[in-house]
Amino acid sequence: MADGLEWLVEGRRLSPVQQRIAQYLSEHLSDAIFLSSVELAERAGVSQPSVTRFAMALGFAGYPELRHALRPLVVGGDAPADAAPAAPDPLPDGARLLREVVDHEIRNLTAVRDSLTAGSRIPGLPGDGLSGRIEALGAALAACEPLPVLGLRVSCGLVTTFAYYARRIHPDVRPLIHGGSELTDGLHAARRAGSEWLLAVMLPRYPAEAVHALEYAAKLGYRTAVIADRAEVPFPADVVLPAPVGERLVCDSHAAPLALAMLLLEAMADAAPLRTQARLEEHERMTDETGVFLEP
Repeated sequence: MADGLEWLVEGRRLSPVQQRIAQYLSEHLSDAIFLSSVELAERAGVSQPSVTRFAMALGFAGYPELRHALRPLVVGGDAPADAAPAAPDPLPDGARLLREVVDHEIRNLTAVRDSLTAGSRIPGLPGDGLSGRIEALGAALAACEPLPVLGLRVSCGLVTTFAYYARRIHPDVRPLIHGGSELTDGLHAARRAGSEWLLAVMLPRYPAEAVHALEYAAKLGYRTAVIADRAEVPFPADVVLPAPVGERLVCDSHAAPLALAMLLLEAMADAAPLRTQARLEEHERMTDETGVFLEP
């Protein structure tokens, strides 16, 4: 076992799966501290929830906290004062879990907020930092007709929400949430109609078909913008807007990516204010006339 890991696992009763994770960390610590829980699970041959449960078995709130505690073993410096497992929490397990999940999402949203003034410029577009990239990309997408929006599997939910709202301010939004030949047809049809941008949502685990679609879109001449869980992504994209996902539960939660998508939608609205106002007023008249919504 690598130096420094013993104090974490000493006296712990680990399951065979957890022992496998510990062994992988011991043998590949210098690489493992930079992996997400999904990537660590894939390399260790276990499930992502098993990684989360492993971190909890060692006394941490989740895998990000465990990774934070292990980093000084590789990059140098003293271990942070809060690296050791915290004292027992008096809250019941269920209430403590819910609180930790919400705390983790708050940290994810804070990371997005803090990155708004940091980041690189989009080649060919104005704007520095994440906020500048969002503003510049919003203007480009507002001018893109039609606007295809790609998202398969778990990402299709965020795409559906984005497209629902975007259609109120943009004349032609085309969600691509089904794979196969239908996806290919949608990319071709939008490109023939004059589309220059493809917006995609790529949340882990990344569907191979969605990655292939991004590659094919580039061949068709699209510029591609991606909302993803991290800045360094293993697929082609001209623009990446990163927002971390919540890894504390059995299934990931996506509060930060959703917030980022709504910021992009706001930038699209700001880029075409007259059109936005006219379309929103038209939408309100339609819903009033047809009784779409119940009166409060």
